[in-house]
Amino acid sequence: MGEIEQTRIIRIARENGSESVPEPVDLAVRVRELRKARGWTLEQAAVQAGLARSTLSKIENGQMSPTYEALKKLAEGLEISVPQLFTPPSRGQVMGRMTTTKSGEGQAHITTTYEHELLAHSLTRKQMLPYRARIRARKFEEFGGWVRHDGEEFLYVLTGTARLFTEFYEPVDLRRGDSAYYDASMGHNLISTGEEDALVLWVTSLT
Repeated sequence: MGEIEQTRIIRIARENGSESVPEPVDLAVRVRELRKARGWTLEQAAVQAGLARSTLSKIENGQMSPTYEALKKLAEGLEISVPQLFTPPSRGQVMGRMTTTKSGEGQAHITTTYEHELLAHSLTRKQMLPYRARIRARKFEEFGGWVRHDGEEFLYVLTGTARLFTEFYEPVDLRRGDSAYYDASMGHNLISTGEEDALVLWVTSLT
């Protein structure tokens, strides 16, 4: 059986909220709202996007289906990605959510290889999972297999020295101040290489 604690922690973080299905987006309305949010006239937006004013007008009025090239120009002019043209914010207002975690007050999850302390654990429906971890493992074999889960992951070494093993790359030695960002669906394990357990900050995406 492979190491599963990170997958379990991510599942725990998701338990307090359910994923919602986004509603279809009216591209004409979306483009018009994006333009007006920037305070641009139709002419100004057309110049920014490198499109003819008449073309942009037709897009905003639903009179034409833009080509991918037109969508790309429009997105670049609005300084967003093409997918963002079709994925408006789920809420129309700033929620202003915030939480703090005092030192030592995180939610503890201890395993044979890691001692995790979940940060911001009281905040539900997070898009990221931050946690501090003490790396107890000293050998790759202690894991019994690769750790892998959905999302992307960032780690930052706070103290000590560590070695990051990944499925498709050579092992990388890390020390205080070093960091790594990787696809978490790729097998990965982290061990301490010094006498003292390494302490790292991990941030995992939940989407």
